[in-house]
Amino acid sequence: MMKDLTEGNPQSLLWRFTIPMFISVIFQQLYNIADSVIAGRFAGEDALAAVGASYPITMIFMAIAVGSNIGCSVVISQFFGAKRYEQMKTSVYTTLISASVLSVVLTVFGLLGSRFLMRMIQTPENIFSLGDLYLRIYIGGFVFLFLYNVATGIFTSLGDSKTPLYFLIGSSLGNIFLDYWFVAGLHWGVAGVAWATFIAQGIACVLALITMVGRLKQIKTEKRAAYFSADMLKRIARIAVPSILQQSFVSIGNIFVQGLINSFGSSVIAGYSAAIKLNTFTITSFTTLGNGISSFTAQNIGAGKVDRVKAGMRGGVKMGLLLAVPFIVAFFGFGRAMMSLFMQEESAVAMATGIQFLRIVSPFYVVIALKLASDGMLRGAGAMKEFMLATFSDLILRVVLSFVFASFLGVTGVWLSWPFGWGVGSILSLWCNRNVTKRLEKTFA
Repeated sequence: MMKDLTEGNPQSLLWRFTIPMFISVIFQQLYNIADSVIAGRFAGEDALAAVGASYPITMIFMAIAVGSNIGCSVVISQFFGAKRYEQMKTSVYTTLISASVLSVVLTVFGLLGSRFLMRMIQTPENIFSLGDLYLRIYIGGFVFLFLYNVATGIFTSLGDSKTPLYFLIGSSLGNIFLDYWFVAGLHWGVAGVAWATFIAQGIACVLALITMVGRLKQIKTEKRAAYFSADMLKRIARIAVPSILQQSFVSIGNIFVQGLINSFGSSVIAGYSAAIKLNTFTITSFTTLGNGISSFTAQNIGAGKVDRVKAGMRGGVKMGLLLAVPFIVAFFGFGRAMMSLFMQEESAVAMATGIQFLRIVSPFYVVIALKLASDGMLRGAGAMKEFMLATFSDLILRVVLSFVFASFLGVTGVWLSWPFGWGVGSILSLWCNRNVTKRLEKTFA
């Protein structure tokens, strides 16, 4: 149900709002991890490597969907917090129409350019065909993925974090069932993994859109809201375009890193593929917290309540630090057990690669948790220049240092670039956060 985030205790309200979002992340990452687990165990190391090799490319498409999600949710949250429901509805309709057009264009582009993209990241020949097959099926279902993410952003901007959870639980369980059936039962290999995602995501998308339209009808306005507004699109684009660029550049940076990793062979790719899924689980959890802080911030700025924005930020930081602890313990202390979910002990090089990555990166989760909580506040405040500064510094430093360190430390050097990038990005984000907070205090004084 829709929830006004401008009333009530900020920290407890943020907890109640974000907990369903965290559970959503668990189920979302559960089926992402299940793709790799089932591929690795029932289709072999090459299948696991093929899914992993195409992963950075799929993340570019996901980045555009997530960036659009962020752009629309900030604008809708501000209108909802200000109780300007007619403009809120127009922003929702404008978002859906624009997202539909953009997703179709990107699908066509992706299907035509899949082989070029796989060549660009230096995919080894022994897994090239499998990786390309997985990528083409994945991109074929991108429209569903895009619109589902936008619908999720709309729900959360209205203070409803439970409805997306219900759809995601159903989608995740369906995806895992189809994964097992297609791969272990029908022996479709990586194609089965891709088709499982396609079907599960498609059903969730359709149901989410139907539910969202029903919810909007419940909100009464004096005049009928326009279905499309160029001015509203510009307003959404001011937030969405920087968010898309940020998400896309991160994914492009990951493609460069993936190309570097691919040069070390399919066993290293397989180990990295498994470890990065675990790492992505963690980072997505922190990002979800940041998204919750964004919605909270945007609604309260719409209502002119800056003190609640500051209280929400403090609560978000505490949540991020608490969330980091179990991931650090699991990945640093039990890395082998985590990697064993994806592969057998005889995959010695792949196993060692994944364990090393997790042990180098996981202690710094407290750093990235702080950054992503701060980034969430910057997004919700519409401070996109500051947000992009903190994000791009992290990305550029990580990519550059990956190549520099790898030149004399090998693949270990690639892993070491993560903590350096996170550290610099966190310092910049917190500095920007302080400046933006002061600016808001003057605006609403």
